[in-house]
Amino acid sequence: MLKNDIQVLRKLANQLAELSALPIMKERKQQWYNLNARKVDKPMFLMGEFPWNEMNIDNELTLQCQDPFYREMETTLRQLLYRHKHIQDDWVYEPFLYVPKVVRGLNYGLDIIEDKLTRDDGNVVEAHSYVSQLKTWEDLEKIQVPDLYLDEEETNRREDMAKEAVGDILQVFMDGPEVDYRPWDHFMEWSDVNTLYDKMMFDEDWVHALMRKSLDVQLAIIYKLRDMDCLMRQQQVVHCTGGWTDLLPENPEKPDLKDVWTYGMAQILYTVSPEMHDEFEFQYASEWYDKFGLGYYGCCEPLDDRMEYVKQIKGIHKISVSAWVKDFEGMAEAMEGKFVYSNKPAPALVAAPSWNPEVVEADLRTRLNAAQKYNCPVEFTLKDISTICYEPQRLTKWSEVMRKVIG
Repeated sequence: MLKNDIQVLRKLANQLAELSALPIMKERKQQWYNLNARKVDKPMFLMGEFPWNEMNIDNELTLQCQDPFYREMETTLRQLLYRHKHIQDDWVYEPFLYVPKVVRGLNYGLDIIEDKLTRDDGNVVEAHSYVSQLKTWEDLEKIQVPDLYLDEEETNRREDMAKEAVGDILQVFMDGPEVDYRPWDHFMEWSDVNTLYDKMMFDEDWVHALMRKSLDVQLAIIYKLRDMDCLMRQQQVVHCTGGWTDLLPENPEKPDLKDVWTYGMAQILYTVSPEMHDEFEFQYASEWYDKFGLGYYGCCEPLDDRMEYVKQIKGIHKISVSAWVKDFEGMAEAMEGKFVYSNKPAPALVAAPSWNPEVVEADLRTRLNAAQKYNCPVEFTLKDISTICYEPQRLTKWSEVMRKVIG
């Protein structure tokens, strides 16, 4: 069984190695270096968070391996090759294979209690209904530094298997988990919006205690990961955007916090005032970001009316310009050319019952013109793609429109 699996993986690995040797990859990587150094150069774009269950053209994503771990490797390789053929964005294909280290017990002392509703089989996009576990001062003690550890036996087994299969074709890196700061996403899993909003209005001390406790726990976790050599090495993506940079070491042997990207968000707080957002998020986020090499801030929340606070977060290089931003030019002006204008066009435009490239082009041009008017380095990231109505060619067409817009 493993012999056949290895043959499958080697064929895919050779294709990735061939892609990585194309001259355009070196050129594209330098363009990402320029962008992430906040230099005005060619606009770049990526896609991410795909509905893979809707995208299997001619069985290109159909797995052939039998071993569970080799199937994980095969999935990674097939999706990369599919991306090159059909997505056609600015991904830099490299002769690397990142294999996750097996870290056990990575939580915050709280199990998520929830019900889920899935749109269809195979779609990773789910609706969640959470049981609220944080309401009182006593409940804050539920948040604890976990007893996490590296499962060395399983990690070594995976490394040996990966190297046996493709180690002479691709460089295998054992890699740690993503490094992010999104406490309010966790709070929405552990509590409920009514409790949290009531606390912000009527019990500010409780919210500050929650923020302090969660930040201290998350810092303790990241220090443990660092000491176990389990920080993420890869600098290919940060929150679905291009992370290639010469400002940080590439695949460091034992990364420290200043060697890696981090990212974060507080999506639920877009409905509170900029001042409350600053009090209950930005001031704490600044303490987190200051410890890392480079930072990306924001996700779906519109930040155009609170840029004065976002810009004060230490270490930020990129700022999200979400689909819900109302004033694209105002946000670009506020950036003063000092941050990457990180566009997130609406995925709804590829998810609608009918495909309308004219609407897509108009949206992209509005965003690009705003960034260029105020001399901002600019990128585009189409993500959160929950459906493409089982028409994967829409993503290829979106890339074609994007190429037309950026020239």
